[in-house]
Amino acid sequence: MSEIWMVAGFFAFVLTAVLAAGYLFQRGAGERAAESSTPLGAQAGSGAMLLDLFRSIGETFPAAKNEKNPRRIRLASAGYRWDSALPVFYGIKCGSALFMAGLLGIFALLYRGNPSAAFLPMMCGLGLGFLLPDRVLTARIQARARSLRGAIPAALDLMVLGMEAGQSLDQSIADASRSLKRTHPVLSAELAQLYLELRTSSSRVDSFRNFSHRNKEPELRKLANLLIDSDRFGASIGPGFRSHAKYLRTRFRQQAQEKARKVGVKLIFPVFFLIFPSVLLVTLGPACIMMYQQLKLLLQ
Repeated sequence: MSEIWMVAGFFAFVLTAVLAAGYLFQRGAGERAAESSTPLGAQAGSGAMLLDLFRSIGETFPAAKNEKNPRRIRLASAGYRWDSALPVFYGIKCGSALFMAGLLGIFALLYRGNPSAAFLPMMCGLGLGFLLPDRVLTARIQARARSLRGAIPAALDLMVLGMEAGQSLDQSIADASRSLKRTHPVLSAELAQLYLELRTSSSRVDSFRNFSHRNKEPELRKLANLLIDSDRFGASIGPGFRSHAKYLRTRFRQQAQEKARKVGVKLIFPVFFLIFPSVLLVTLGPACIMMYQQLKLLLQ
């Protein structure tokens, strides 16, 4: 029993560490995306200690020191743009692997009662836990892309209003960022960073290109290309913004209508395999019982 209690204590420790790290890692993006660019040392309290622990674990991986690691781009697309985001991510992968190994090992130990039988489940848990953060990161990237995509029409309308009121493009971007801070914080942070780059960079085209490269959302790339073309040729950008916002709203409406029309087809399988047998059981069940009883009396 002492081995079981040791494994259970280790499992509880890893579970607490992974849950706390996941909460802090998620808190750095989404609604508080502006905090994602702060360094690790700026975090306060136990959160900094926990993130520092995962960073020290992740720095032992050679891939965490590679500047061209594709996971660094994926983390940036999800909103995690700390300098130490990649080592922290590898540290979380390691903690998740230990957690899944401990979980499956405890289950195998309690079920079989033989410590040697827990080796194979623990190895499977290590592989599953090491791959699980990649799936979570993919979900975070997709959720952030949907948030950015849905906020673009509102940002375009705000920028059109600002430019028609006599403001410059840079000031319109700054005002749109402040206005979207509560409703669409992810795009607000992106526009704020774009405004800072426009103020500090010597090339406006490079700032617009960096704005598109930071995010893999195609609609943001189209917006960046529109900004680059208007800046290059000196064309009026207000009508272009207005028509692009109208196009996006029409496209989103059509996509919603397409999904609504697919609901009927998708309901065929649950209706046929789940609801239809229940209806048959309720309607034909009593009749089948009565027929069985009558035929039984006749055969006697």
